[in-house]
Amino acid sequence: MKKANLFLLLICGCVLTLSSCAKISKKDAKAKGDVEAVFAVNAYKVEPSTLDDYLEFGGDVDAASSVAVMPDTAGKISQVYVKVGQKVSKNQILASVNASRPGMVFAASPVRAPIAGTVTYFPGVVGTSVAQSSIIAKVSSTNKLEIETAVPERFVSRISLNQKALLSFNAYPGETFEAYISEVSPVLDTSSRTMNIKLSIKKQDPRIKIGMYAKIHLITEHKENIVVLPYDSVITREDQNYVFIVEQDGEKTKAVLSPVKVGIRVDNYQEILQGVTNGDLVIVKGQTLLSDGSLVNVVSVTNEEK
Repeated sequence: MKKANLFLLLICGCVLTLSSCAKISKKDAKAKGDVEAVFAVNAYKVEPSTLDDYLEFGGDVDAASSVAVMPDTAGKISQVYVKVGQKVSKNQILASVNASRPGMVFAASPVRAPIAGTVTYFPGVVGTSVAQSSIIAKVSSTNKLEIETAVPERFVSRISLNQKALLSFNAYPGETFEAYISEVSPVLDTSSRTMNIKLSIKKQDPRIKIGMYAKIHLITEHKENIVVLPYDSVITREDQNYVFIVEQDGEKTKAVLSPVKVGIRVDNYQEILQGVTNGDLVIVKGQTLLSDGSLVNVVSVTNEEK
């Protein structure tokens, strides 16, 4: 009988022990299930910024002042005394035209430079036939250079006199030269649907030559002291734009979803009109996996003062 009672006590002890172990295991499992994921992200510290919206065109450098040279008489060019790029003085002889015909002999007629400057155009050679209306040369003043280009009709509203532009040339990689719009055509070309504009180079530089091709970076809008973020930091959900802002909640670092109002976009940068203020840390990498209130570990911060 005593043996039977002892056996029952042993069985009850085993059951209680197993039950206790099961409860502990459930608690451990529950504790493990409560561990929240922490996402590694990169952030951008918001500071007052500037943003320039722009248009890009291209055009050839030319002299602002050029004079076409035409002969006094029709005939053939008998002598050429200059070449393109040569500086000439006023009334200097550029070429001679012989108006002689079979049975009629005339003295050669000199073609003179109407102004002092540089010969920028002279296509003729000895023997070339010319009329009195033929332009046989151009003499230009190289003291002031300009660029003429055509602007598509859809951009006309963004063009105005004295607008700033930056010029770049293949000959000088990494350098820019300032220019401004000095003339705007009052009419559009109906065939090409474009409007011609002229840009004057602000500071003359002897390295810039007539005939060079310029890439024109025309500033159409300049904004200062605004909030600008990398474009990829803005996410869109249900037609609303948001960013994730890093906030500290006690010992936890969280990503808070904040609705924003956007302005202009320039290349990879987005103007923010509302929803973000200077000093905020905005998540710019890793935000696609986040939800409002997600725990984050900020790995790096760009645009932060050292």
